[in-house]
Amino acid sequence: MVRRTREDALATRHTLLDAAELVFHAHGVSRTTLNDIAQQAGTTRGAIYWHFKDKADLFNAMMERVTLPLEATFQQLGTNPAEDALQGMRQAMLSALRQTETDERTRRVFAVATHKVEYVDELQAVRQRHLNIRRLCIEQTRKALAQAARQRGMKLPLPATHAAQGLHALIDGLIQNWLLEPGEFALLKLGQQAMDAYLAGLGLAPTEAEAKKKPVAGR
Repeated sequence: MVRRTREDALATRHTLLDAAELVFHAHGVSRTTLNDIAQQAGTTRGAIYWHFKDKADLFNAMMERVTLPLEATFQQLGTNPAEDALQGMRQAMLSALRQTETDERTRRVFAVATHKVEYVDELQAVRQRHLNIRRLCIEQTRKALAQAARQRGMKLPLPATHAAQGLHALIDGLIQNWLLEPGEFALLKLGQQAMDAYLAGLGLAPTEAEAKKKPVAGR
């Protein structure tokens, strides 16, 4: 009985997150009320408050359902001295591009996060989480770039932090522009070409075999 109750609660939570995705995407986060989400989910505001503190908590849970696997991958960048740091970083970024391009849920959630949210007072927790993810990505990319340079016995032409910020802006900018008009260009293909050109400018051009290697599932 307890197990059934837990399964029911988890099912309700996922139903609420599914509803939030759809309503946020259709109307924007600021203009969406908890009543709107409850109505879409076929439940009550009380059910929402049972699972989430407020709209920001609901939004962040919606994001985490999609981004946690990607965040876990980035957390590993530059932490294993034996790993080819350059290839590990490329695979992580290509995986993020591929998931955005091919997975409908990821595409919808990223579109909400980039184009449908305003950081008004009630959503400051959303802004903070966005900043935390950005800082994590840049820091782990910095570690990977620095490790890749050490592994190749070279010095980067600019500080690793600056190089990481530039690479993050490149990939993040491509995703944001692609989400405005999916299909306008091939996100994964252009993303790989642009990233490899950027890395070449840092003196970290991938080998021909690395450049042709497809991203590994789950990375």
